[in-house]
Amino acid sequence: MVIGEMDAAQVAAFFRGKNILITGATGFLGKVLLEKILRIQPEVTKLFLLVRATDDESARRRVQTEVTGREIFQVLREKHGKGFEDFIEEKVYPLAGDVMYEDFGLDTAKLKEVSKDVDIIVNGAATTNFYERYDVSFDTNVLGAKQICAFANKCTKLKMLLHVSTAYVCGEQEGLILEKPFMMGDTLREGTHLDIESELNLIKHTQMELKANCATDKAQRKTMKELGLKRARRFGWPNTYVFTKAMGEMLLGHLRGDLPVVIIRPSIITSILKEPLPGWMEGVRTIDSVFLGYAKQALKFFLVDPNTIMDVIPGDMVVNSMMVAMLAHSGEQAQTIYHVTSSMSNPASYMTLRESAHRYFVDNPPRGENGEPIRLNKMRFFSTVARLRMYMVIKYKLPLEILHLVNIGLCGVFSGRYNELSGKYRLAMHLIELYAPYTLFKGRFDDMNLEKLRKAMEQNSDGGEYYFDFDPKKIDWDDYFYMVHFPGVLKYLA
Repeated sequence: MVIGEMDAAQVAAFFRGKNILITGATGFLGKVLLEKILRIQPEVTKLFLLVRATDDESARRRVQTEVTGREIFQVLREKHGKGFEDFIEEKVYPLAGDVMYEDFGLDTAKLKEVSKDVDIIVNGAATTNFYERYDVSFDTNVLGAKQICAFANKCTKLKMLLHVSTAYVCGEQEGLILEKPFMMGDTLREGTHLDIESELNLIKHTQMELKANCATDKAQRKTMKELGLKRARRFGWPNTYVFTKAMGEMLLGHLRGDLPVVIIRPSIITSILKEPLPGWMEGVRTIDSVFLGYAKQALKFFLVDPNTIMDVIPGDMVVNSMMVAMLAHSGEQAQTIYHVTSSMSNPASYMTLRESAHRYFVDNPPRGENGEPIRLNKMRFFSTVARLRMYMVIKYKLPLEILHLVNIGLCGVFSGRYNELSGKYRLAMHLIELYAPYTLFKGRFDDMNLEKLRKAMEQNSDGGEYYFDFDPKKIDWDDYFYMVHFPGVLKYLA
């Protein structure tokens, strides 16, 4: 892969006069991308935002509430002052639709306008729940990719399609994980073959059976969630999310023809490092749920090998890499994959996270109801599932069984309490199984393609007016967690 030299001013200039369709704009990464384009290139022509809504007016209100009305747009709002709303109305075009439908469900007039004008498509729409219903996850992550590709091939001016995936489509592989594409039928379990059409038929058949048996909504949700997990694990993936994202990549590669496609695979995306609002984020990630649980004294232990590499990357770095990649590959007839990750170039361990969190709360202790500071002990880590299971049995399961026996002896007096605690125990064990593939992950993501992209920028970047850095080697992780990320989590997520 050969990438021509670029500088930051060229990246900013690339977006002048462009029409861009963005899906997933209501998500964290979508907001960061939208804000950055509008801030560095006010002469972008149109930004079409595909959002789920009943009509375009509802879509417009949703964008105002969930996107441009959020804190991340405060710098842009201050820059434009009273003209902010007019500026947004001129540049941002909300479209009511859904990636799972043919032509996104757009009417003929809208379809013609967008397909005629659009230069770039950014597909960030995704269902990211690890334990999502199989049909829901399949609709967005698999069929969505198919419909995006079909729509892209109707766009007469299209210069490229950028698709946001995840580095964890690799499953639980160990060692060096390459930036290579999936082929149709690929699986992560030897001796198996994946047929996407058969998976769709299985979903439809299961739905028909559930309706024929008059299954309740709760029973349908449970069945479809279990089906997704079962199918994912059959083919070697740990959960429904990464399984369906891998299938989406397969379809993109298979259906793209000569379409220029860039697939971005970020690892765990964390809060903004530098601009426009350091520490800003939305949506609780794995490491943030642990941090918040620790802060509230609700979580005193966690399943993680403290020496394991924790691959995280700030959200603004992901967006910077996306924007540079759009310029680098515009008009090419190729597919390129980028791991936007840190485990090779600047690895951080979970021990770093624990020590940073402990130091942060020593210096900034949480307060109790009486206003007095609370001293937090260091979180206990269990490095294997077996050790944590043993701890859970001794600490929680045995007392539960004693309560169960007492409840029987007292004719069910404690039935409600027993059922509540038993449900929490089962949920905790379920979450342990879901998160184990990530907290005990032993792989490292090769980022040679991304390194080439970085070098193409570094040779000509002098800082200047624009900022498109995506080099994790420049991050001091302890400083980032202590000074930026932890304060951001407590401010925006707590």
